[in-house]
Amino acid sequence: MSGTGISRFRAWWAQRPPAAGAVVMATGIVSVGLRLTGYEVLSRIAFALACAFWMGLAVDFAVRLLWDRRRWLTEAGTPGALTAVAATAVLGTRFSIAGWQTVAEALLALAAVLWPGLLVRVLGNWRGRMPGTVFLGCVATQSLAVLGATVAAAGSVAWLAHTALVLFWSGLVLYGFALARFEWRQIVVGAGDHWIVGGALAVSALAGSKLIVADSARLYLWNSDDRGVLRAVTVALLVLDVAWCVVLLAAEIGRPRPRFDLRRWSTVFPLGMTAATILSVGTAVDAPWLRTPGQVVLWIAVAAWLVVAAGTVRLYFTAASGVTSTGPR
Repeated sequence: MSGTGISRFRAWWAQRPPAAGAVVMATGIVSVGLRLTGYEVLSRIAFALACAFWMGLAVDFAVRLLWDRRRWLTEAGTPGALTAVAATAVLGTRFSIAGWQTVAEALLALAAVLWPGLLVRVLGNWRGRMPGTVFLGCVATQSLAVLGATVAAAGSVAWLAHTALVLFWSGLVLYGFALARFEWRQIVVGAGDHWIVGGALAVSALAGSKLIVADSARLYLWNSDDRGVLRAVTVALLVLDVAWCVVLLAAEIGRPRPRFDLRRWSTVFPLGMTAATILSVGTAVDAPWLRTPGQVVLWIAVAAWLVVAAGTVRLYFTAASGVTSTGPR
């Protein structure tokens, strides 16, 4: 890369939105979905890309924390900052599924350290009606629950499973608060992050399915009544998520938004999460017929990932002074 190219890349990178972690979230969950459906090679490619994106963002996160504290504090108060937690948890879940439990546990610890401080700062800055990023509090919490339940199941750790259950219910409470703050007009005018209204339900349902699977005769995590409630709530969340996807897709068709925006990564993530959730819930509640619709949604998510990735590359090469998203976050 030439000196001009490096300078241009630095300018573009410096202007990245706080919610850039959505790239890792989208890529990581697509990798999970591909793994669940047996497309191992494609899954590993997406996994490698997610790791590379995460490393770049992690280094930038640390650099800004140490040498640009004012900007770091400003961005840490925006909802998009919570993508750091969600992205770390999604990547950790993929490592756990791959059998790399030590790495998954390290990422779980990192996400757990980041979560409370960022969440408190973000909630303290909630003002008036907000775009779809208002649901990132729920997404970050439930992503942590997913990783916690996944690691707990792999290592038969009862206390971690119970902690994940607390996070699961807390995430649902945060979803209710976010719904009260959501600007409903975003459904017809949003630039991509409005899809998180459904994605938050998808990751919540995924957390529920992981908690159901985490139970075992050796751990005896939940009694039959608790397990029944967890199962019913998980299925209800999946149904609501699918309903939201239908509504959001209808809104996109009725009110097309052809102009590309980096917030479209926050559209890919809910699609990929819905696919992974359908597949995981099908396993958790013994409904194998869900595998087919899960695969259909997965390939829609893969197609969306390719389109958004192409749009991102095109924006980078056509923008004279870097790429930025000017909408609210």
